Amino acid sequence: MPAFAPDFHWGVATAGHQVEGDNTDSDIWFLENTTPSLFQERSGPACRNYERWADDLDIVEALGLSAYRFSVEWSRIEPARGEVSPGALDHYERIVDGCLARGLAPLVTFNHFVSPHWFSAAGSWLQGDAAALFADQCARVMDRFGDRIALAVTFNEPNLEQFLHSSGRLPAFVEGIKADMLAAAAARAGTDRYFAGNVIPAALQAEFQEAQTRAHLSAKAAIKSRKGDLPVGLSIAIADEVAVPGGEERRDAKRAVAYDHWLRLASDDDFIGVQNYERIVHGPGGEVVPEGPVNGMGTVIEPDSLAGAVRYAHEVSGVPVLVTEHGIQSDDDTQRAAFTPAALDGLASEIASGVPVLGYCHWTLMDNFEWIFGYGPKLGLFSVDRTTFERTPKPSASVYEEYVRGARSN
Repeated sequence: MPAFAPDFHWGVATAGHQVEGDNTDSDIWFLENTTPSLFQERSGPACRNYERWADDLDIVEALGLSAYRFSVEWSRIEPARGEVSPGALDHYERIVDGCLARGLAPLVTFNHFVSPHWFSAAGSWLQGDAAALFADQCARVMDRFGDRIALAVTFNEPNLEQFLHSSGRLPAFVEGIKADMLAAAAARAGTDRYFAGNVIPAALQAEFQEAQTRAHLSAKAAIKSRKGDLPVGLSIAIADEVAVPGGEERRDAKRAVAYDHWLRLASDDDFIGVQNYERIVHGPGGEVVPEGPVNGMGTVIEPDSLAGAVRYAHEVSGVPVLVTEHGIQSDDDTQRAAFTPAALDGLASEIASGVPVLGYCHWTLMDNFEWIFGYGPKLGLFSVDRTTFERTPKPSASVYEEYVRGARSN
C-alpha cells in the first residue's frame, strides 16, 4: 500500500440536520412540514446525535480514525435573528473538545445546506445582507472555539443544484413540486419568497452562485481574522466526468456549468473539498452507461471515480484537496466493503503522482436523513434502529478500520 502522510486526516463525515434530530428552527424543518413538500419524510428525531454525540465520537475513535467532520447548525445558535443561544455554542464546543480528547481533528462545516428559518424567510442567500449575517455567524463560532478546530469548510456543495440539473438527474416534475413547496412556504411564513441552500429554483441558480460566492468570501475573512493560519475552503459535489471519443465537448460543458466557477474560486483558498460518489461517461450523443453493477443512484459502481474527481479538482484549483465526502449509496454492504478500499487505493496513487490530498472523510458514519429522499438511502458504516437509535456496525466499518490502521502504521 502506498504510504499516506503521517498527518493525513482519516475521518468520517456527518451533518447536523441529518443526524442531530429536532432541528426545529431551521429552514429544512419548515419545508419538511410544508404542504406540498418535496421531502418524502420528515427528519424528526433523525439519529438522536444531539444527545448521543459522545457515544458517536467513541465509535469514531474505536475505528482508529483521526478526524471527524461535522456541521455547526446556525439555526440552533441563532434561532431568531439577533438572539444567540449560549447553550448551543456550549454544545458544539463540547463536541470540539470531545474530538480533541479522543485524538480526532475537528473538521467543522459552517453551513451544510441548512440555515435558520428566519434567514430563509427573508430571502435566504439572495437578501442584501446575507453575506454579513453569515460572517457574523462564523465569527461567533470562531470566537467560542475556533482556536481548537483543524479545518473550516464554509459551504457544503453550493453547486449541488447546478450539478443535478446539468446531470439530468432530476425529473422535470420535480421542479414544479419545488416551486409549489417554496410558494406555500413563503405564504405560510408571511413573506414574499422562501428558499433553502439545497432547494433552489433552476431559474435562480446564477443568482445564488453569485450570492454564495460573496458569502464564502465574507465568511473566510471572518474566520481568518480570528485564526489566520486555519485552513479554510469549501466543498463541492463532483463526479468523475470522463469522455469516450466524441464526448469531450459534452464533458467539458458539464464541467463548466457544475464545477469550474467553484474550483477557480477555490484557487485563493487553502484547499478544495471534493465530494464524489460516481463516474459519468460522456459520448457524442449523450451519457454512456457502461455495463456492470450499479449503486443506489443508478450509476455503475466505479471505485476509480474518486481519483478522477480529485485529480480534476486539483488541476483546476491548484490547491490541495480534502475529500470531505465519499461513499456509495447501497443497501448491499458487500458493495461498500469492496468499493471503499479500492477507491482509497486509487486515491493513494494520485497522491503518489503528486496530487496533494489533506485527508479523506467517508460519508457517512451512520445511515441518516438523506434530504428529500428521507431515510431510504443507505450510505452509513453503521445502521441505526429507527426506534431505539442503536448503532450497529456493518462489515464495511471493519473494512475501513482495517485499511486505515494499515495506512497509519506504514
